[in-house]
Amino acid sequence: MTVFKLPDLGEGLSEAEILRWHVKVGDQIVVDAPMLSVETAKAVVEVPSPISGTITALHAQPGDRIEIGAPLIEFAADAAASQAAARAALTAPADDSGTVVGHMPGLSDADAAALDAANAVTGARVRAVPAARALARSLGVELATLSGTGRSGLITLADVMAAGMPAGSAASKMHPAPAARAPLAGGDVQQLRSLRRAMAQSMALSRDSVMACSLFDDADLHAWGASRDYTNRVLRAITAGVRTEPGLNAWFDAQSQSRTLFEQIDVGIAVDTIDGLLVPVIHHVEKRSAPQLRAELDRLKHAARERTLGSEELRNFTFMLSNFGSMAGRYATPVVVPPAVAILGTGRVRRDVIAAEERIEIHTRMPLSLTFDHRVVTGGEAVRFLAAVIADLELSE
Repeated sequence: MTVFKLPDLGEGLSEAEILRWHVKVGDQIVVDAPMLSVETAKAVVEVPSPISGTITALHAQPGDRIEIGAPLIEFAADAAASQAAARAALTAPADDSGTVVGHMPGLSDADAAALDAANAVTGARVRAVPAARALARSLGVELATLSGTGRSGLITLADVMAAGMPAGSAASKMHPAPAARAPLAGGDVQQLRSLRRAMAQSMALSRDSVMACSLFDDADLHAWGASRDYTNRVLRAITAGVRTEPGLNAWFDAQSQSRTLFEQIDVGIAVDTIDGLLVPVIHHVEKRSAPQLRAELDRLKHAARERTLGSEELRNFTFMLSNFGSMAGRYATPVVVPPAVAILGTGRVRRDVIAAEERIEIHTRMPLSLTFDHRVVTGGEAVRFLAAVIADLELSE
């Protein structure tokens, strides 16, 4: 018998949820045929068969969450060559350096290697949420030394934060270990899964890692013609803002106290789905025409709602956009997700009464909310960026 374990899915995640099986015990399967669909914090991934053979056992059911390296399925292989290929696939090392969205800068190469050795899997794998693994790497905390306060001993962000801060520090007092709660009768308890769990981890990372500051203003769209492709115009305006202040199209590494400025503008756009929040990325916004931007926007939104986005389409944004105003809301304080340093929110476009010289007029205006990481972006840079965005949006075309 050959036991196939859940492989590293290449996204820096420690676990996945079984979405559906495409096979059952007794089925014949050929190498590379799809066996099952698993849902990670980022995407739905099809796992192919490593060999040809007969299915003899399934070790998980739909809805189960299993860790990388845990037994998944058993085969009676058809050939020794298939068994050798399976063994090679099973011995591939896992990489726990990633986070939920983007990546989190970590230690130096030498320190990271030492910590990886300390955290190497010598027996049972240490159970921890993905963001906690990345934070432990950044703070130099050995996961094996921690006792998790999460479900079944799962190590959480709070556990790593408590271990990585001096006792009695202000930060440790702000984030004490969670206390046990008595259940409240009548409530519908729902375990956070997939996208919602990823969002919780990502927001906790932002809360603990970013010094957020927000600016608010409005763009007057009175000069616009009949065209009302708001998102397209906002993406163009972001390009204008970056040209004025490149420091907002950047990543910040708190460990090394360095920032990386990018020439390409890769915008992560928050998309609301029934399962939770996804942030697909439009790459090279600065090089795309208006029709190209619209086509890519429509494609990414459809793929997000159908959960068919590839992992490469959810990584490495250099700036973020939240167009919450398409549903409701005028202003907000959008959340910056590390390592990015800024996010622009667009509110609901309205018809406002304004004073125009000596007259009262009704103009169409777009509310704008810019949040930036004040550790690396100055107030002046943020204001000049927002002014450039407004100036571009107020052009007639």
